[in-house]
Order: sequence, then C-alpha cells, then structure tokens
Amino acid sequence: MAHTSIKAVIPAAGLGTRFLPATKAMPKEMLPVVDKPAIQYVVEEAAQAGIDDILVIIGRNKNAISNHFDSVPELEEKLKDKGDIDRLHRVLESSDLADIHFVRQGEPKGLGHAVLRAKAHVGDSSFAVMLGDDLIDERDELLTTMIAEHERTGAAIIALMEVDPEHINLYGVASVESTDSNGIVKVNGLVEKPKAEDAPSNLAVIGRYVLSPNVFEILERTEPGKGGEIQLTDALQELAADPDGPGVYGVVFRGRRYDTGDRVDYIKAIVQLAADREDLGPALRPWFKDFAANL
Repeated sequence: MAHTSIKAVIPAAGLGTRFLPATKAMPKEMLPVVDKPAIQYVVEEAAQAGIDDILVIIGRNKNAISNHFDSVPELEEKLKDKGDIDRLHRVLESSDLADIHFVRQGEPKGLGHAVLRAKAHVGDSSFAVMLGDDLIDERDELLTTMIAEHERTGAAIIALMEVDPEHINLYGVASVESTDSNGIVKVNGLVEKPKAEDAPSNLAVIGRYVLSPNVFEILERTEPGKGGEIQLTDALQELAADPDGPGVYGVVFRGRRYDTGDRVDYIKAIVQLAADREDLGPALRPWFKDFAANL
C-alpha cells in the first residue's frame, strides 16, 4: 500500500570531502556499495515503505544521481539484444522504483537548509528525511514504524540507536523519557556531540526523520549556527520544547545499520552486505576467514 500522503526527501548536496579524490567528480552518494550506489539503497527503502514520491536535494556536479535514476534506452536495448535479462532487470529497476524529482540546494548551508529547499515540493504533506550516509538493512523494519507513529501522534519522529559511550561524542544524542509503547521514547531535547560524561543517554540520532510541514516555518526563522549552517536539530529542539505541540518522539532501532559516511565504516558496510548475499557470500565467507587468520 502506497503512503500517498507521505513524501521522502533525500539530501544529497554534500561535498563528500572524506572520500576525495574519489568524490572530486563523482557524488559521494554514487559510491558503490557492492554493486549499487549508496543512494539507491535509500530510494529502495523509501519505496518498500510505500513512498512513491521522492525528492532528492542535489548540488553542483551531481547530475550523475539524476542520470542513474533515468532510463538508458541504448543500454537497455543492448542488454535485451544479448539476452542478458538479469542485468537488464537490474538496470530497469533503478528507473522504476518511484517518481523521483530533483532540486538544487545551491550553497550547502546545512541539513536544515537542505530540508527547507523541499518546501515547495512537499507542500502540505508529511515527509520522511532520509540521509544517504545511513543505510538500513532491508530485512529490518524502521521507516514503516516511524510513519505509523507519526500518523498516530502527529509528532515529529526521529530514529535513535543505542551507541557505545566511547563513541557517543560522534553523534547528536537525545534526552528521553519512556512511553507506554515498547521501543518508542519521548524526546525532551537533543545534545550535539557531547562528551561521554555529559551525554543525557546512550541513544544517538541516526539519519531518518518523519516530519510535518510545520517544520518549514521553524527552519525559515532558524538562525545559522556553527559553520554558518542551518541545523535541523535546532528546529527539532523547538518542537520538543513546545508545550502545546505534539512534540518529538524517537523510534529506537535495534536492527542492522551500515554507516557509509566514514571510509572505514564504508568498507565494513561493503564487506557485511556482500557476505550476506546469496550470490557472493558463499565464495567470500571462506576467503574472509583465511584472510583474517593470516593477519
């Protein structure tokens, strides 16, 4: 069933400086994770949750993203003529996932600014914000739970994950209180990259949000913060602090998440996903064991 009232917004205008020189001419979202670009996993996740209207926020030199989700008749014809139906299906799949739109961010002024660029397209709809650095395993449920919770409460919903205290300083961390629903917490505030001793919990914000369009009004008057960027976190803080609003709730995710925003974690993501695949795993797993034994 399609969530016709819910749209998805995928910010993809970042410079990808951690992956230079690979990202000098290629968007970081197009870096392959096994045999698909990272952003395709995110689009597939949205489609599997019933979302058929997706807006990708792109920057300059990001045309490769729109090209990837477009049809390529000459390639399709060639594969058809060769009888390579499996590869043809995989090429067509990326073009048929959803109705995908693109808008430029212009200057990359932070996540809040990127989300604000979606205002005209989103209109009066609720929408999911999905960051391409966080890949959620298709076997684990997250986005559908977040959408259901948003529809039930009208609140802003964020995804949270338990993180080892020694790594908590790398994340935004939520101050929470429990609710009657298992795996759902009320968010009272957010702290950006706290020291372990100052962290209000071990629940870190990961890159999935389900928001109402009223967030645009807040973002429009949010002053730029650190680095001259407009932060989505500041808008969420305001929503959490509003005593008359529906507030902010967190869905605690305990499934498999792959972080592709860091070089080491990107390599780990490829290894984990490849090892789990039926077509690659049987050949790779014994090799991994031999390789690890000889380190």
